[in-house]
Amino acid sequence: MGYKVAVVGATGNVGREMLNILAEREFPADEVVALASRRSQGTEVSYGDKILKVKALENYDFAGTDICLMSAGSTVAAEWAPRIGAAGCVMIDNSSKFRMDPDVPLIVPEVNADAIAGYKKKMIIANPNCSTAQMVVALKPLHDAAKIKRVVVSTYQSTSGAGKDGMDELFEQTRAIYVNDPVEKHKFTKQIAFNVIPHIDVFMEDGYTKEEWKMVVETKKILDPKIKLTATCVRVPVFVGHSEAINIEFENPISDEEAREILREAPGCLVVDKREDGGYVTPLECVGDYATYISRIRTDPTVDNGLAIWVVSDNLRKGAALNAVQIAEILGSRFLKKAA
Repeated sequence: MGYKVAVVGATGNVGREMLNILAEREFPADEVVALASRRSQGTEVSYGDKILKVKALENYDFAGTDICLMSAGSTVAAEWAPRIGAAGCVMIDNSSKFRMDPDVPLIVPEVNADAIAGYKKKMIIANPNCSTAQMVVALKPLHDAAKIKRVVVSTYQSTSGAGKDGMDELFEQTRAIYVNDPVEKHKFTKQIAFNVIPHIDVFMEDGYTKEEWKMVVETKKILDPKIKLTATCVRVPVFVGHSEAINIEFENPISDEEAREILREAPGCLVVDKREDGGYVTPLECVGDYATYISRIRTDPTVDNGLAIWVVSDNLRKGAALNAVQIAEILGSRFLKKAA
């Protein structure tokens, strides 16, 4: 007997990926229900070789549903979490609403799968920020080997991280430039086509943006509260795929050769690191893949026990939908144990 799974936000970029990945990975579901707001009711979405008609979240009864994959934003997650939990359904939430709640586990399965056990307190498991997720997949095996003291990361985040509107704005601005039409901006604070914007989410009092703050606090919660981290998060004119340049300072010595071998054996990691033209991965090549790709592994000579690495991943997959489905897989196999 399999699970009944609801996907909330099924018409969005991440919701559609959740449906794709549930089918690709053959998640043991007897029934999958696609949910969205009332205005999307009746919209058709793909689930493997099946077509699902979207139902209205407002009218849905979660009784009898085992797992809810939520990708509809913080407001919807906050409103529906009590009702979903009261119905005995576990909500895996992709928004930032519950990530720092001490009673809600914040999970990247390759890093802290055992923490899923804490879901029973609120019947909620949180998915981390997309940029945090791929980074900690790469950091975890290195931390286990040599203990990370400090991380300096600069991100190069695709427009899909801002949803369909962000991708559309990149497309429309690029088209406008080529045909000499006026360039209009709505989603981003400055032109994104042929440009980079060092600003994601709102500014905070200390000068960092909320996206940068998320990387700091989420890394501490998922990996180790003693790690010091500073981030600069940048939006770049790429449709899908986040990239990160990461400098790491360790307590103990670790060579680039050792790091390369450790990462080659690490779950979720795929090392592509040839010191030659094209011997590295770019966001274009990671789209549609599950892996977190790691390239440009080298010693940082400016600090004791330092390394620099380049990390790339499909933000709609590992940064969101894939991570949520992986959580659901572990939840089912270790904790719910309903499927045969």
